Amino acid sequence: MADARIFEDLKTDHDRHREMLERIAETHGASDERKTLFEDLRKELQAHAAAEEESLYATMLAQPDLRDEARHSVSEHKEIDDFLGELLEIDMSSGAWLTKFKEMRHRYLHHIDEEEEEMFPEAAKSLSAKAEAKIAEVFESRKPKELAMAEEDKPGDERD
Repeated sequence: MADARIFEDLKTDHDRHREMLERIAETHGASDERKTLFEDLRKELQAHAAAEEESLYATMLAQPDLRDEARHSVSEHKEIDDFLGELLEIDMSSGAWLTKFKEMRHRYLHHIDEEEEEMFPEAAKSLSAKAEAKIAEVFESRKPKELAMAEEDKPGDERD
């Protein structure tokens, strides 16, 4: 895989997400720790997905040889967003919450593994260094804005 900054940025986020998921899995019931960790994860995943879609995926969608992979990943982002919305609705102390969380965790880990092992290397072959640098700039400027928006916007909320 290319050592381009955009792929490094995304992988850094993914590694943080893996650690957050692990920490949540180690919590119990509706503890303050679980609530805080899950809310942090929710905001992080929403911001990451939006910034990734506005930077890397937008570029990939414009390239016919990368379009199908980008569409697939966007649909997986929607699936994760739906899981997050469902988790907000379920009593955190119930077995149903933990079951849904484990399902979401499994799907998300599959998604990021697929991105890192298949999509990023494929994109790196097709994108110029200049395009990769521009995508990184867009991602890095959008992510903090998306984090701020995620404070207010719950999963599935329509953006203005």
